[in-house]
Amino acid sequence: MRIITGSARGTRLFSPQGDEVRPTTEMAKEGVFSAIQFDLEGRTFLDLFAGSGQMGLEALSRGAREATFVDCSEDSLKVLRKNIEKTKLGDRCRVVRSEYGEYIKSASRREQAFDFVYADPPYGKDLGPELVKRILRAGLVKQGGVLMVETDREKLDTAPVPQEVLDQVESIKRYKFSKCYVFFVRVKREEL
Repeated sequence: MRIITGSARGTRLFSPQGDEVRPTTEMAKEGVFSAIQFDLEGRTFLDLFAGSGQMGLEALSRGAREATFVDCSEDSLKVLRKNIEKTKLGDRCRVVRSEYGEYIKSASRREQAFDFVYADPPYGKDLGPELVKRILRAGLVKQGGVLMVETDREKLDTAPVPQEVLDQVESIKRYKFSKCYVFFVRVKREEL
C-alpha cells in the first residue's frame, strides 16, 4: 500500500493488522482518483471509516486543501497517525475517533460540509443506503460535491440512494474495480 502520486508519491503506508480492516485496493484507489483528479485541488476531503487513512492521504498528496479522518478503532488511528507522520502531510489533517453515526450527527450540528466524502464501511453489514441517507440528510457533502461509497455489492440493496433523499442528487455513477464497487453520488448544485 502506497501513495500513488503527488507530493508524497511512492510513500509506503502502514496497514492495521488483523481482519477488522480491509484496505481499498490499489486498482480501486487509482480509479477513484482518476475520476476526481481535476476537481481535487484546494478542496476538502472526508475519509469516513478511515482505517490506515490511505484515501485521505492520497487526496492530500494530490492537492486537496485538508482532510478529516474518522474511525472508531484506536488501533487503526495509531496506524493512521504513523502514516500521517510518514507522509509529512500532518499540517492539513484532522483525526477524529468516533463511531460513524455519532460523527455524522456532530458534524451536522457544526454545519461542517466537505467537497468529497469517501465512505468505506465494513463489507457485509449492508450500511450503504442508510449511510448515504444519513450523510445527505446531515448535509455533510457540499452542493456539487461528491459522496463515494465503496461496497462489495453490485447494488446497494435496490438503489444506492434511498428515495427520500433522491431529490438532493444530481447524478449517480457506479464503477467496478476488481471485486469492489464504488458509487459516486453528486449532490445537486443550487439553481440560480
